[in-house]
Amino acid sequence: MAFLYNLGIGAYHLAVRLASPFHEKAGLLSKGRKEVWAKLKEIRRGNERLVWFHAASLGEFEQGRPLMEKLKHLEPETKILLTFFSPSGYEIRKNYAGADYILYLPADTKRNAKRFVEAFRPDAAVFVKYEFWFHYLNELNKRAIPVYLVSAIFRSEQPFFKTWGGLHRKMLGFFKYLYVQDEQSVNLLASIGVKNVLLTGDTRFDRVKQIADEAKEIDKVRLFCNGQSAVVCGSTWQPDEDILMEYINTYSGKYKWIIAPHEIGEGHIKNILEKCTKKVVRYTQAGDDLADYDVLILDCIGLLSSIYRYGKIAYIGGGFGVSIHNTLEAAVYGIPVIFGPKYQKFNEAVNLIREGGAFSINSSAGLSGVLDSLINSPLLAETAGKQALTFVKSQLGATDIVLKELNTRT
Repeated sequence: MAFLYNLGIGAYHLAVRLASPFHEKAGLLSKGRKEVWAKLKEIRRGNERLVWFHAASLGEFEQGRPLMEKLKHLEPETKILLTFFSPSGYEIRKNYAGADYILYLPADTKRNAKRFVEAFRPDAAVFVKYEFWFHYLNELNKRAIPVYLVSAIFRSEQPFFKTWGGLHRKMLGFFKYLYVQDEQSVNLLASIGVKNVLLTGDTRFDRVKQIADEAKEIDKVRLFCNGQSAVVCGSTWQPDEDILMEYINTYSGKYKWIIAPHEIGEGHIKNILEKCTKKVVRYTQAGDDLADYDVLILDCIGLLSSIYRYGKIAYIGGGFGVSIHNTLEAAVYGIPVIFGPKYQKFNEAVNLIREGGAFSINSSAGLSGVLDSLINSPLLAETAGKQALTFVKSQLGATDIVLKELNTRT
């Protein structure tokens, strides 16, 4: 299995290099990995304590972020190394002020792992959610460096639970603790004899609570809403926008509509504008007459998590594609959440529906039914929103549990 694993890593690395001239993300990944070794020559590790955090992409970064920031607050002298697998995480957070070193993770080969770990000599390592890289974990284990997996979810279809998954099961043994999100993960790991497991929940709950507490007034959005109720549609894709626009174009009530597309390229923004028959304005082109518009298109990034505070209802995109985006960023404001049918891999979405704080739809008719009910029955919307917030509050605290291991001063 180790031979097949190494073969797979090599094939993937080669595919990235071959695709790099033609594919933007492949190009960024290939270039970023090459630059790591040049950057290492300029880095002086020093004698301070160093904790390594690794996240696949942006979503996993957000799960690790409350840990990094709270650890840094408690131990300002501790250095933090942050690595990413994906360009969609690194390119957005490469200037994140909460880490001392931010790099791509070089390909998981025995040579790379030894060279990388030797350069930083971390005192502890934290891998977020589902990052399992054999050679890095093995190198850390050989050096007796404690490794933790946080906010993890395990499912029966994963290699760990297959007869051929010996290498993956071996990787689980490299972790000091596996901090998991749900009871199912605890039971699955117990079924293969893994006992170093703690049920802590998801650190993202702590992160969205922090974001909500720190949210600032956004003048343009406040002026646009002008005291009226709004539906905030976040991280939408074209299938989401098609059914949303079908509803918005025929809606005759007083609700305002804010649409924050996942992709904000000029072509996509223009496509949304062309489909909208209501009075619509782009955020970056808005003037002083914002209150006169029915629909606001957010054509920039970095504001969505704070904009949910202006909503009475939230729609989260992605559920008609691969999977939904972050539902918790909206739920933390105590508003009901709507999303498409592909949500089953996200425990928080499943639980929000179970608790009555969220609704899944699979068609334009389904969307119309849920929106009509929530808009025409403020009490229903308020009750669902309270249920959403109650659920979020019930899941807080994972960060502090993990910090008891990472913080040397406790």
